[in-house]
Amino acid sequence: MRGKLLFGMSLATVVATVAGLITACGGGQSTALRWCPTIPGHEVSCGVLSRPVVVDRPDLGDLEVSYALVRHSRRDAPAAATIVPNPGGPGGPMIDQAAPTMKLVETMLDDHDLLLIDPRGTGLSGPLDCGIGDERPELETRDQQRQLVARCGERLGARAAGYTSAATADDFDAVRDRLGIPKLVLYGLSYGAYLMPIYAQRHPDHVQSIVLSGAYPIDFDPLSRPSAEAVSLTLHRICERSRACDGDTAVADLTATAARLRIQPITRDGPRPLELTEAKLADLIYETASGGVGWDPTARTPLGMVPTALHNAVRGDDSALWEFVDATTASPEGGDDALGTAVVCNDYATVWSPDVPPAQRDLRYRQALAATAPGEFGAFSAAGFDEALSDGGDLCIRWPNSGTAQPHSNGMPDVPVLVLSGDLDANTPDANGRAAAAQFRRATFVSVPNTGHVPGLEPSGCVTGIVSRFIRTASPGDLSCLNSLPPIAVTPVRN
Repeated sequence: MRGKLLFGMSLATVVATVAGLITACGGGQSTALRWCPTIPGHEVSCGVLSRPVVVDRPDLGDLEVSYALVRHSRRDAPAAATIVPNPGGPGGPMIDQAAPTMKLVETMLDDHDLLLIDPRGTGLSGPLDCGIGDERPELETRDQQRQLVARCGERLGARAAGYTSAATADDFDAVRDRLGIPKLVLYGLSYGAYLMPIYAQRHPDHVQSIVLSGAYPIDFDPLSRPSAEAVSLTLHRICERSRACDGDTAVADLTATAARLRIQPITRDGPRPLELTEAKLADLIYETASGGVGWDPTARTPLGMVPTALHNAVRGDDSALWEFVDATTASPEGGDDALGTAVVCNDYATVWSPDVPPAQRDLRYRQALAATAPGEFGAFSAAGFDEALSDGGDLCIRWPNSGTAQPHSNGMPDVPVLVLSGDLDANTPDANGRAAAAQFRRATFVSVPNTGHVPGLEPSGCVTGIVSRFIRTASPGDLSCLNSLPPIAVTPVRN
């Protein structure tokens, strides 16, 4: 539901898919740091800043936060502003994605600086190790996932309190202060759309404007009902626009398949054995299949495979369903699962209090699920969908109480804000984007048709143009180009 989810796709994975579009070699100059990126036509200044792991706990030591400042190319005038992106995760590094990240703001870099900061605990800023790494958590059972999370918390101990969105936001401001930058343009993508408002709360005087893509509010629904409902809406939209299927039939097929897997999961042996449960199906459809949608409208995407896979499965043929599973689990996901675990379990809203022991948390969680009404989770059961959540549900039920305060949405600065949502995104759906916009007094919400999670990478340049105009003028300007974004390819359903 939220913006990259703990074991799901981050923009670090997203932007890697366009890395070939820009070659980060030759051209500009950089500082002597070995890792400092080289960007053609741009001077790059890099540095490292020492920060406490936990404020007021010197016994827990320090960590190093690394950053790279890409200077604007037209050096006959000062920078109009400095754009600070965050690629999501939690756990997406920025510096090693310098070249592809520039694709998102390339029309701005003649007169805008770009500040890349690796969040604490990832990339070049003290990578976190808590025993989560080589596993593919999204393929594990729910109990195995909870065990991984509990192990991470135990290994971190008191240091767990240092890995929060608030701590990362304060790191970002310390870098800003060192560089003498008065105000920042915050560009949050996926989880970054959660992080950047927290920066804005804590450092309101240093915010010029904010762009949030693939957004969700700080005070989100801890049961993720908007995401569950969005799956059905997405199926209706892709069927109606492609004319390759019938939306009502696709939702009915999803409901029947989810009910079947709830009663009797199906399994597959071989080199990549897997048990497909209702929760696994929900995870792969609402989260993983939302990534990459619209970047190449003619390409065959996992989302476009869903209606046929479900239709055939209802009629006794699971081959297309397994093909969909393979398409969504073929390669490792991006982001840092260790950092993601800590941030999610420290920050994200839960239905239980962190002050109570796990047994009471579990009881409160089950009571919350039982209190929901039929249909609140779309085609899924409440338990089936919430077990799918890679950054919620009961995943953090055994996470130790780190004593950190969970963020809230109060006290946002009065600055221009642009919120973008892909209207085929069930991960961070339109409903959550609208709620994210409602946190601010001067926010514009834009639903981008025929795109999924983080719509800025659609190839026409329409969305990047909207973002560019907004950063320059505080207004998105003419949105008519959105009407020309083509529907995605959908495998035709054969009756």
